[in-house]
Amino acid sequence: MLKIGYRTAKTAIGTALSISIAQWIGLHNFASAGIITLLCIQVTKKKSLQTAWARFVACIVAIVFSFVFFKGIAYHPLTIGLLLLLFIPTTVRLKITEGIATSSVIILHFYAAKQFTMQMVVNELLLIIIGIGVALMVNMYMPSVENELKEYQRIIEDLFRIIFKEIVKYLRTNESDWDGKELMVAANILQKAKLAALRNVENRFLRNEEGYYHYFRMREKQFEIVERVLPLVTSLTYTVEQRNVIADFIDELSDAIHPGNTADRFLRQLNEMKKRFETMPLPKTREEFEERAALLHLVKELEQYLLIKSQFRSAK
Repeated sequence: MLKIGYRTAKTAIGTALSISIAQWIGLHNFASAGIITLLCIQVTKKKSLQTAWARFVACIVAIVFSFVFFKGIAYHPLTIGLLLLLFIPTTVRLKITEGIATSSVIILHFYAAKQFTMQMVVNELLLIIIGIGVALMVNMYMPSVENELKEYQRIIEDLFRIIFKEIVKYLRTNESDWDGKELMVAANILQKAKLAALRNVENRFLRNEEGYYHYFRMREKQFEIVERVLPLVTSLTYTVEQRNVIADFIDELSDAIHPGNTADRFLRQLNEMKKRFETMPLPKTREEFEERAALLHLVKELEQYLLIKSQFRSAK
């Protein structure tokens, strides 16, 4: 079944509308207004504004270049080549390279007409204004991604919970048949979620919509710690008392993975656990010493994991 996206629909409607307006006014080369609209419709409102501004400035520069080269030299193909040879580096210098294609059409309009008059300048300016104006108008509609972002949030938290439960299982039993597929899924979802959150930010001008983006960046940093922790956990082979204590802690932590502020409570628990470890008898064998050293490293990683969440909540 053929699927038509909202951006495709906006492009079709905007292009037809701009051509209709330009044709109704009686502009020459009225179809060019549709081309300008087509090129200005972008994935976000912010990007659309940036592109529209770049194309508008580039077109104004193109009109000036057309006057200088065509009136000053001649209406000849070599003149067009020379004009573009200088015009393109100018757009690069002005950081308006998005407008090269549109402004090239304007340049060719003057070349095809073999004349440069005020009437033609007004005609080209109106084409630009109609094309860009209609693009900005239709691009003001952007569907809400709130539900999509909430779903990404739910999936990521579920994946974190599964991963933590597997860590707990290994710490308690020294056995695991986990294939680790949740790690790949989580990494993929985090990338998609960040992109969706960034688009959401660029579609909102009047409200602060960066919360979701910061949330997914926070989870990404935590995920890096989880990836570091897993090889450490699987290297543990010798059972000591501290191992079960940490397993109980991680088990409780896995049940509290949500956007709310739970980090401070778990940081306090972690400090109490560290103090408890300090009162325990020293290791009696080399194996026990190495195991407890690895567990201490694990505790420090868990502390960093919680601090990242705590800082995220404090920044909000």
